[in-house]
Amino acid sequence: MKRVTGIGGIFFKCKDTEQINQWYKTHLGMDTGPYGVTFEWQSDDESGKKGVTQWSPFAETTKYFEPSARDFMINYRVENLEALVEELKKEGVTILDELATYDYGKFIHILDIEGNKIELWEPCGD
Repeated sequence: MKRVTGIGGIFFKCKDTEQINQWYKTHLGMDTGPYGVTFEWQSDDESGKKGVTQWSPFAETTKYFEPSARDFMINYRVENLEALVEELKKEGVTILDELATYDYGKFIHILDIEGNKIELWEPCGD
């Protein structure tokens, strides 16, 4: 079973999301908005298949990364999230929540062995 297929997003805490977005826009030319930047790309192995990677600063007071004490969280793109979750459960991986489905895909959160929160995402259409 193929597991991670790419990075869906990089999320990090910062003191001021507006200032950090402006800094990246001014100095690195990133087209930032209220939720950061969405980078679009095209898969090498499937002509015409598009994907996105989200870059998002979060307020340093966010609780979204908990129970991890880290200032970052990585979102990984996966195939067949439901089957992957079943395998992870068998392997003893800590699953933090229930599978959530939105119009843009399915999500679940897990912890790695150092307590880093990881977001797994199966985009719609994958």
